[in-house]
Amino acid sequence: MSTDAPPSALPTPVPVNPDPSTPNLSTSAHVSPDTTTTTPAAAPVPFEQVDIDHFAKVKLRVARIESAEAIPKSKKLLKLQVDVGPLGKRQILAGIAQHYQPETLIGRKIVIVANLKPASLMGHESQGMLLAGSSPDGSILALLAPDSTLPEGSEVR
Repeated sequence: MSTDAPPSALPTPVPVNPDPSTPNLSTSAHVSPDTTTTTPAAAPVPFEQVDIDHFAKVKLRVARIESAEAIPKSKKLLKLQVDVGPLGKRQILAGIAQHYQPETLIGRKIVIVANLKPASLMGHESQGMLLAGSSPDGSILALLAPDSTLPEGSEVR
């Protein structure tokens, strides 16, 4: 046979199927891949959703806790002095006193909301908010901590 023949004139190779118990795929009906994918329905969200433009307005930064102390007459609040690198030093009040002793926080790196409007709590100004996770019943609280190699002021995305 000449190899100069057009491709349509060449015979179609027939694969050999040595195992008779295995179906010969060359003679099976052609099954095309399913091009329609079904996305599972999202579970209902029990709180208001924000769009990406609103979320992008929140500026999260790495901060290091320089000092921490209890607020007199408060069972929940600790007053933290944090270093946010190029953004300077800030005072943040956090409702974590029932979960952390002030002296155990010094030197820890945390994630804060750096562009939160200042608020006054029990006569003290708070210039941000730290991020923490809690169990559904509130019995466990854990500060969100970045990798220790990130310098203060690093953006968290």
